[in-house]
Amino acid sequence: MVPHTDDGRVLFAVPWYDKVVVGTTDTLIEKPLLEPLALEEEIDFILQHAARYLTHDPKREDVLSVFAGLRPLVSPGGTENTSEISRDHYLAVSESGLVTIAGGKWTTYRKMAEDTINKAVLVAGLVPVACPTENLRIHGWMKNVDFDDPLHVYGSDGIPIRRMIDKNASLGERIHPDLPYCRAEILWAIREEMAQTVEDILSRRTRALLLNAKASIEMAPVVASLLAHELEKDQNWIDRQIAEYRNLASTYVV
Repeated sequence: MVPHTDDGRVLFAVPWYDKVVVGTTDTLIEKPLLEPLALEEEIDFILQHAARYLTHDPKREDVLSVFAGLRPLVSPGGTENTSEISRDHYLAVSESGLVTIAGGKWTTYRKMAEDTINKAVLVAGLVPVACPTENLRIHGWMKNVDFDDPLHVYGSDGIPIRRMIDKNASLGERIHPDLPYCRAEILWAIREEMAQTVEDILSRRTRALLLNAKASIEMAPVVASLLAHELEKDQNWIDRQIAEYRNLASTYVV
């Protein structure tokens, strides 16, 4: 069971080894930022309410990473309270026949796509065809998953990553003791997932930045060196990458 506050906000949801992720808040933002920052009052709010459910009261020094995101909400009008606005996606058809979709979230992307295509088919007067995506397996699908394996998140892609480690055992070594990521994963991100920067790898190809910002900063030099070797970059490029990532990651540290 996922604990909630009285107004329905999730307090903590996902265990990660001996850690938990706590959130969330709902604050109206007038001006969007490329890198949204959690407000001080939001951090205090979450720590205060998490203390009602955790064995030990969490302190700021216990926080490994703090991050915020912005969700564009489609308001039907008549309400100024963002917590009352639905998180569902919204479809609109203009007089010209343009189909527009807004709102929604990552976890419902298939439903969003299906509804959009079905609406476009209707507007264009095309012959309806049953959508196959509900039962279509996504890339990396595996029938039997070992959730104790740090590479299980890669699904079937974990197989070639393990082959890399079999050929060179050093690639299987963790880059940082507080995070599960190894050198082979970094090379995989560069070679197969189009990672071009340290931020690409530590924020998006892995979740190091979100799981432990300080540890991810300590990982940055190793990641930058691996990137430079694969992309044929020089030491100046490495230094810039490390500096840029440190500037970014510092905003995730309380």
